[in-house]
Amino acid sequence: WEGDLIIGRNHKSALGTLVERTTRLVILVPIKGTKDAKTVREAFAQVLNEIDPAVRLSMTYDRGTEMAEHKALTEATGVKVYFADPSSPWQRGTNENTNGLIRQYFPKKTDFSKVTLGEIKFAQNELNDRPRKVLGWTTPRKAFQKLIGALES
Repeated sequence: WEGDLIIGRNHKSALGTLVERTTRLVILVPIKGTKDAKTVREAFAQVLNEIDPAVRLSMTYDRGTEMAEHKALTEATGVKVYFADPSSPWQRGTNENTNGLIRQYFPKKTDFSKVTLGEIKFAQNELNDRPRKVLGWTTPRKAFQKLIGALES
């Protein structure tokens, strides 16, 4: 997985993003209140714990201070957190590309505190149901389901 925050208007709100690297499945994580390390850890942990442990082994994150509680996140979820090198966005290329797609739904200066859960889920579903060339024109949702099925066999 790759993780990040998309920062909202005046740096006062945020939306968490998780992208599974091989299938491009996107999970958007609402961040309620401040975007401090504790709030981000709790929001990410809740979402990560809903994912099959077989496909949530690690996450690469940028070096933002909001991931300061990465050790507690690992303890709560079993997901090992790795950090990209400074000024090296290509080390999280899938997430950087996906954030660009997310910005089609939530442009810069969006106040995420005013975005509804329904709007977030709509964007997430649209992205997961969009065929991708890199996936042989299948959707991230179908590719992820196929991955889960292969692990269960």
